[in-house]
Amino acid sequence: MAAKKKAETKATNRFAKPTEKDFAVILEPRITEKSMDQMQNQNKITVKVLDSANKTEIKLAVERIFQVKVEDVRVSNVRAKSTTRGTRYQGKISGYKKAIVTIADGEAIDLFKE
Repeated sequence: MAAKKKAETKATNRFAKPTEKDFAVILEPRITEKSMDQMQNQNKITVKVLDSANKTEIKLAVERIFQVKVEDVRVSNVRAKSTTRGTRYQGKISGYKKAIVTIADGEAIDLFKE
């Protein structure tokens, strides 16, 4: 009986109010030419996520924050890169984890609300 109740709450919590954990999982949207093209033509959004986040957490966070239905989540780790300023100063651009989230047809996310 407890398993049935747990399954019911899991299905109904998808469009619940976002929690602090949801906002901790999704760090920021990645705004590039490629991501904007995917957003317009393929109904995908690219976001920078917490390094320890998995696909299920990302899916629930996007559904709760943006109130949309998520079809697919693809995750990749962007590696750190070394950089040089002139010939003297060397530094490092830290790596991060990003997710490309496919939104269901007929739904959209407006990142640039006026």
